[in-house]
Amino acid sequence: MYECLNLFSEPTGAWFRHAFPQGETEAQRKAWPVIAQGSDTLVVAPTGSGKTLSAFLYAIDRLMNRASEAGETGRSREPTKGVKVLYVSPLKALGVDVARNLETPLAGIAAQCKAMGLDPPSIRVATRSGDTTAQERRAIASHPPDILVTTPESLYLILTSKARRILSTVNTVIVDEIHAIAGTKRGAHLSLSLERLDSLMGGPAQRIGLSATVRPPETAARFLGGARTVTVVGAQSRPAMDLRIVEPVEHMPESVGSSNQAQSAVGGVKSSELPSISGVTPAMMRLAKRQGTVTVPSIPSRGPRTHGGAGAEETAPGNPSSADERAGSVWPAVERSILNEILNHHTTLVFVNSRGLAERLTARLNDLYAAM
Repeated sequence: MYECLNLFSEPTGAWFRHAFPQGETEAQRKAWPVIAQGSDTLVVAPTGSGKTLSAFLYAIDRLMNRASEAGETGRSREPTKGVKVLYVSPLKALGVDVARNLETPLAGIAAQCKAMGLDPPSIRVATRSGDTTAQERRAIASHPPDILVTTPESLYLILTSKARRILSTVNTVIVDEIHAIAGTKRGAHLSLSLERLDSLMGGPAQRIGLSATVRPPETAARFLGGARTVTVVGAQSRPAMDLRIVEPVEHMPESVGSSNQAQSAVGGVKSSELPSISGVTPAMMRLAKRQGTVTVPSIPSRGPRTHGGAGAEETAPGNPSSADERAGSVWPAVERSILNEILNHHTTLVFVNSRGLAERLTARLNDLYAAM
């Protein structure tokens, strides 16, 4: 417990002890000594093992202790203006979460500094992605943050614009979710941007890669470092989990229809009246019908769709108004089961097969909750 906190300043160590009484995780215990040496590092560890903090904490500690930037006279001078820590994520949503989560250690360490009679610097974090407005981009260029959270594509745009000067001060580059981009065109593009960044700075910045699932790790390390040597840090421990297999409907194939009819009333709304969720799109069903794979019945719809000018009304498969289709569907039971889990827990993560299915399921859960 707390084997590596001697690598950090006293305020950072005190904050970590208060925030994590259980001590360091295996990933942090293995990664911090390597990162403190300035080595390029790839941290491969399971989700929930503290990888992100293992990459950020040493850089944050260095930002908080800017006394090292004092001149030879001992009087502090204004820190060099520019980005010090660059975080690159292939996912915009992940970048937003990381930027928000950084507020906790930054505020906590700053409060600890003040409690010890120290005057901590103000550490700024900004996000630069395709969703960033023009006004926000100008603000980043004119008043660069200490920590910049961005994507591979936005990093390229910065490096090819006048704003690239703000990256000439970077000393740490953190690349998250390496397994998602290594071996892809996005990954090759990012590799070029990282080399261009080193050229801009006149020397290499320390690179720290993070991945939960990557095999073989040596290949990902080679992607991260290029011609440079990268130390692979692997954590074998697994977070404690309560794993259960839940069947929302008992004997699904046989009893799903009767179970739906008997149990689907939510706030007086019958499941047959609620929109259907299906991973099969209408276009896929039409193709299957043309190929003779399935037989698709004509079902009356709320909104007529006329075919062949004959005035016939037909609903594409998966139409929300189809009571017959819902009668034999397992989805109403699944939806209720998911909603119950959400209501019974603080945070619930639901995995689906596509973005469209995620959007439809979200809409259904909102409808079910509103009908309660």
